[in-house]
Amino acid sequence: MIRLLFALLSGSLFGAGLLVSGMTDTTKVQGWLDIFGDWDPTLAFVMGGAMIPMALAWRIAARRRSALTGAPFPPAPSTRIDRKLILGSVAFGAGWGLAGLCPGPSIAALGFAGPPLYVFVAAMLAGMAIAPYLRTHLDKALPAE
Repeated sequence: MIRLLFALLSGSLFGAGLLVSGMTDTTKVQGWLDIFGDWDPTLAFVMGGAMIPMALAWRIAARRRSALTGAPFPPAPSTRIDRKLILGSVAFGAGWGLAGLCPGPSIAALGFAGPPLYVFVAAMLAGMAIAPYLRTHLDKALPAE
C-alpha cells in the first residue's frame, strides 16, 4: 500500500511540475529545439531543476540497501553506447521534435489537449508495443559486433 501511495505522490508531483513549467505546451518544447529561430531556454531550467535533485537522490540511494518502501533498488542502467541506444534516441528525438512532447508531458496533457494529442499517445503506445518485435528482427538482420 505504501508503494502505491509513493507512486501516486511522485506521479502527481511530476505531473504538476510539467504543468507549472509549461512542458505540456508543445510550442515551448519546440521553442527549445529552435536554436536558430525564436529560441526558448525554459527547458534548460526544467532539465537542471530535475537533474540536480536526481543526482543528490542517487548519492543518497547509493548509501542505502533498500528504498523507503523496503523494495530493493533496481540495477543501475548500462552506460554502454550501442545500436539500441542510438536507434532509441533517434526515434525519441524525432517524435519529440515533430510533436513537441515526450511520454511524460503527453500523459500529463491528456486531460486538456484534445484529439491531436490522443493520436500522438496512440502512436506512442503502438511504438512501445511493436518495439520489442522490431528489436528482435533488427538483431537477427544486423547482429551486434
